[in-house]
Amino acid sequence: MSVDQSTKNAVLLVAVMASFLTPFMASSINVALPAIQQDFHVDAMMLTWVPTAYLLSCCIFLIPLGKLADLIGRKLVFVAGISIFTISSLLCAASVDIWMFLVFRVFQGLGTSMVFGTAMAMLATVYPPGERGKVIGISVAVVYIGLSSGPFLGGLLTEYFSWRGIFGATIPLGLVTIFVSFRKLNWVWRYTGSEKFDIFGSILYGLSTLTFMAGLSILPAMKGAALLICGCLLFYCFVRYELRLQFPVINLDLFRTNRSFALSSIAALINYSATFAVTFLLSLYLQYIKGLGPREAGLILMAQPITMALVSPISGRISDRVDPGKVASLGMFVTATGLFMLTFIEQDTGMTKIFLNLILLGVGFAMFSSPNMNAIMNSVEKTDYGFASGVVGSMRMLGQTLSMGLAQLVFAIYMGAVHITPEIYPVFMYSTKMAFGLFSAICVTGIVPSMARGAIVAKT
Repeated sequence: MSVDQSTKNAVLLVAVMASFLTPFMASSINVALPAIQQDFHVDAMMLTWVPTAYLLSCCIFLIPLGKLADLIGRKLVFVAGISIFTISSLLCAASVDIWMFLVFRVFQGLGTSMVFGTAMAMLATVYPPGERGKVIGISVAVVYIGLSSGPFLGGLLTEYFSWRGIFGATIPLGLVTIFVSFRKLNWVWRYTGSEKFDIFGSILYGLSTLTFMAGLSILPAMKGAALLICGCLLFYCFVRYELRLQFPVINLDLFRTNRSFALSSIAALINYSATFAVTFLLSLYLQYIKGLGPREAGLILMAQPITMALVSPISGRISDRVDPGKVASLGMFVTATGLFMLTFIEQDTGMTKIFLNLILLGVGFAMFSSPNMNAIMNSVEKTDYGFASGVVGSMRMLGQTLSMGLAQLVFAIYMGAVHITPEIYPVFMYSTKMAFGLFSAICVTGIVPSMARGAIVAKT
């Protein structure tokens, strides 16, 4: 079914606005954590739940709600998601204690999962394969703009309007997105068959994800290991249950029969696992070792997401003309090279070298991300766009959590539970370089599934 250009433009507009909102919130809130801690008078352990509650909520709901969107209509789920996100932002800003705040952070994650699980699927629905890579590249570029502007704008909002200003700033854009969605999205594909939503499988999937990630967050404690094992057992039960269903929440047959989809999803998981903690590590390095302030460090770290924003549309267009799997594999190699170069970082390393290395990482990640998403969408049928979009989002969230867990594990092994003081700077540097070496090795392993997926034939 053909789609008129005005509908295409409207879908691209709301997808772009949503693509900015959620990563902006995710990156800007980290700058405001000290202010939140002071306002609510909470300890450091409780403070870690500010980002964790949001992340876990996204992971739990992404795939089930992406599947639900395939069944009841992507426009409906998208509008509901952006509405929940906007209302939750208002209630987060109005929170009077930490518990109220964390509850609405969970709802923010719920809204985000509904947006992530549908925005990319709607783009893939209304744009044909020959145009799909370009618009996906635009959407991914806006994600990086949100990520790159988050620390700087979040710092300004926190300084002049308190941390509540970050949440308040997202409300107008959310309202505009809702308005445009209601007025302009006249047609967005929906399923017309008799498939039913798998409620029990969704609950089992959520429990397995929750216990696994909760365990990962407290490693290397024994309780963390126990929760990891419990999460794996629950996931095993989930897989066994899903294989018996006619209409499962996760189409595991797609992983077994669709080589391109399975390997592209694995490549996404590995890439995010190898790259997400880089900003965390370099932020500590720039502030502790180089003595920079948060604002100065943030400005330097912006080099990577800005590069991603500039390169993503280009790599997306290239993936419309060249096999996207090959472009993504080259991006993975460039990223692995950048990570390996960071293993040589020292206390006296020049800022120019760090800046150029961040640009190299940005180029590599942009060359991977847009083409890999294009490869995934091209490898599935229209009926699975929402599910595929949810899988990619879950791979992103799970990879980000794994990346931070691995960084924390390296610190626990080499540094222990100590404050970063001048006396242990040498140990901190050694730990940081070991972490970069580990991430580089992980990224190299990701080249294997990325290359092994073979040529990808676009499906309509």
